[in-house]
Amino acid sequence: MANKHIDHIGIAVKDLEKAIATYEKLLGTECYKQEEVESQKVNTAFFKTGESKIELLGATADDSVIAKYVEKKGEGMHHVAFEVEDIHAEMKRLRKEGFTVLSDEPSRGADNKLVAFVHPKDNNGVLVEICQST
Repeated sequence: MANKHIDHIGIAVKDLEKAIATYEKLLGTECYKQEEVESQKVNTAFFKTGESKIELLGATADDSVIAKYVEKKGEGMHHVAFEVEDIHAEMKRLRKEGFTVLSDEPSRGADNKLVAFVHPKDNNGVLVEICQST
């Protein structure tokens, strides 16, 4: 992942609208984009922070990954996402390095990205997302 920046930090929240209002005050800027990712059962809201973004994640169903995360761990940081140029090559490289990539193929994520996740057990407890702009 050389020469890549942090694309975004994902934060799991219980109430997306309330969290949007909080982050608008905190960051002194408005949410610039909201998007539903049906395949992940999540609504997202984005804030620009320099070259990176904050992505708020609110569950749209009780059985979604975000709902389960908030129930188990509470609200807070869910993942760190790194932008890559070739997600397929990066997934292959990570597997070769011994990391557990949680899917065989990348999936469509929010913000016009292909995404894949690396298991937190391999990353000192942090869920890592790699993403590529489409």
